[in-house]
Amino acid sequence: MFAHLRISLLMLLVFTVITGVLYPLAVTGIAQAVFPRQANGSLIRQHGQVIGSALIGQPFRSPRYFWSRPSATAPFPDNSLASGGSNLGPTNPVLLQQVKARIAALHAADPSQHAPIPVDLVTASGSGLDPDISPAAALYQVPRIARLRHLSEQRVRALVTRYTTPRQLGFLGEPRVNVLELNLALDAPGRQ
Repeated sequence: MFAHLRISLLMLLVFTVITGVLYPLAVTGIAQAVFPRQANGSLIRQHGQVIGSALIGQPFRSPRYFWSRPSATAPFPDNSLASGGSNLGPTNPVLLQQVKARIAALHAADPSQHAPIPVDLVTASGSGLDPDISPAAALYQVPRIARLRHLSEQRVRALVTRYTTPRQLGFLGEPRVNVLELNLALDAPGRQ
């Protein structure tokens, strides 16, 4: 009996070292060597200071900026400590009220915009922290931003096109626009 217990404890120790120490160290080392930017959170820096991550959405409330996808995190929007969707189904009256409120906010910010509103501007994602919006959602916001920043719509559209990331390998995922990177480009000197 003691022989089996000794072997079991030895196996526990060996596999703890392998899976709890050696494997994580190896994966971390490889990630740091091969993909250092991604392994460190895809941080975005401005003037040497971290201002966000390309992987986590941030709220933009001013109508002079592109707005991110709505967030369903609690207790406040874009809470990276509480990632998760709302779990509200398509027939839930609470979701319907939220969508109506978001549509009203978009119309209030740009009353002259009569184009159909892209769905990702009025519904939250599964994580509640999407950093990206669709090109259609970015283009929907172009007239408002161009007007408020006194830029031509063509110039703002060109910026959206420049910051649109295509499908990975040409067929995986959907084209997307990182809102933080686009807004930083919008604020860059010479863009206003």
